[in-house]
Amino acid sequence: MAAVADIAQAGTSAPAPRAVARRRERPQAWRWIVLILAGLYFAIPLYAAFKFAGFKAFTKVFGQAGFSDAFTLSLRLALITTIITLVLLVPTTVYVHLRLPGIRRLMESVTILPIVIPPIVLIVGVLEISPGFLKASPNLLGLEYVVLAMPFAYRSLDAGLRSLDLKTLVEASGSLGARMPVTLWRVILPNLRTAMLSAVVLTVALVLGEFTMASLDLYQTFPVWIVNFEQSSGPVSVAASLLALIVTWIFLMVIATLGNRRSGKAGGSAVTLFSVSRRDIGGSE
Repeated sequence: MAAVADIAQAGTSAPAPRAVARRRERPQAWRWIVLILAGLYFAIPLYAAFKFAGFKAFTKVFGQAGFSDAFTLSLRLALITTIITLVLLVPTTVYVHLRLPGIRRLMESVTILPIVIPPIVLIVGVLEISPGFLKASPNLLGLEYVVLAMPFAYRSLDAGLRSLDLKTLVEASGSLGARMPVTLWRVILPNLRTAMLSAVVLTVALVLGEFTMASLDLYQTFPVWIVNFEQSSGPVSVAASLLALIVTWIFLMVIATLGNRRSGKAGGSAVTLFSVSRRDIGGSE
């Protein structure tokens, strides 16, 4: 009787194949519904903007007065901001994770301040303390954008480092004779490629869309040009905004592609590290 009861209990506890199939189909259906709603949420405004601008407006954007200068200035500032941000934050974030893990929360609080403080307050303070040669140069905007990009870039790098066994990689590299600069360049940075690309895209998107600081500094960057040109030709201004959005999307697609390729090779990173010779990582035999 006990055996029969156990069999009966096992039979009642095991779900039917149809029930399991239904449970598997429901999450997939909800995912498609959420994706479709999210796609419509973004696609409808974009379609309205494209319909308002028209196809001819896209062909007229590149020939408008001041477009090339404004776009070139924004690209130049994006390059300056990206380089300075990575040079400052990558070693700092790695050092905090290795030597000072107890101040991670303090770093998160400090790096979020540019989001809390209004940009107009930041620009007034910068203009008060900046030397004269920087005030007369648009490179000052690059330094200001470094501060604005810090919350986004730091969190991208921090998330990338959290996904790594950083201490093991550094100790293994040190046991092969590599010093810390070599370890940072040959071991850590390749594993942070996706996180660094994410930081680059967020920084570039911020520079291409920032308006307040550029307008207060009296420099005509691409966003300032769009706002000023809107007064004379609304469709062309909307077309320029769509072009800036398309460029950002292209960067995101590149990051997604590189990230997927990198994730396929991530499993062998530890084995590759231990199989590298001392000469390959810069150590002495």
